[in-house]
Amino acid sequence: MNKFLLLILLAASSLLFSQEVSKKRVIEVLSRLASDEMKGREIGTPENDSAAIYIAKKFAENNLSFCVADSYLVPFEYKGKVVYNVCGIKKGESEKIIAFSAHFDHIGTSDKTEDKVFNGADDNASGVTAVIGLADYFKTLKTDFSLMYIAFNGEEKGMKGSKAIVEIPNLQEQHQNMTALFNFEMIATVSQFGPNALYMTGDEFSNLDELFNEQAANNLKLYPDPYKKQKLFYRSDNVSFVKKKIIAHSLSTVDMTKAKHYHQLNDDLEIVDFDNVTEIINNFGKTIEKFTPKNFSPKYTDQVNFN
Repeated sequence: MNKFLLLILLAASSLLFSQEVSKKRVIEVLSRLASDEMKGREIGTPENDSAAIYIAKKFAENNLSFCVADSYLVPFEYKGKVVYNVCGIKKGESEKIIAFSAHFDHIGTSDKTEDKVFNGADDNASGVTAVIGLADYFKTLKTDFSLMYIAFNGEEKGMKGSKAIVEIPNLQEQHQNMTALFNFEMIATVSQFGPNALYMTGDEFSNLDELFNEQAANNLKLYPDPYKKQKLFYRSDNVSFVKKKIIAHSLSTVDMTKAKHYHQLNDDLEIVDFDNVTEIINNFGKTIEKFTPKNFSPKYTDQVNFN
């Protein structure tokens, strides 16, 4: 084979796989967000602001465009303070948008024990890591859909950030073009369905999971919500978009019947399965790559409550 041709093929091959997100990157991002220095990322604290700025820097590394004005930081008011959601967008061939989201705030610190920091590695540094990981994955790839990346603030205080961002006048066109929002909520552990699997809250309310699974890469799978009695579909940031009649579901791996770390001090890096998180991010990216406005247009059923 001609050496010049061989070099071209090797270069093309390296570009083909260059978007893979490394385990090292996943560890770097998740560890920073869940570090003691972040002091539990409670909304209204300097450390919460630091987390927002950190996420914004990661969006900048991926050359995302601003969603609003001239910053990734999207301000809103909480108890008299200016706090921030974080939002970036990558333009695709179409104006139609697929959004990836997760909340980055957690519940702060405790003064009652020696370990004072609620690190929130699973809840929800893991979800934000998936959002940043997908921005990494698609950095150099052309996509049919435009891709929006949102890190919500104030979920722990009643979904304050997502409620604020859906009402921003300058984002209404993007909301109208949003085909679906995938909200990552606690994906640090291996699900009860095994590795490389998530469950989707409110699966009975749309055909999003069926359409996703038809295209899913490397045996990644979205399973039905095993905790329907807990009504998780209406208890996370996706519901702010549901009320706008935008297809929006939360995806998780946490076993609600066994998890002992939810809102506890032991929700730290020791419980994170970094191999599984990395696999999910990469296979999610490979799946989204296949989507076009023609083959991916999920619809709600008549069972969903938009109020």
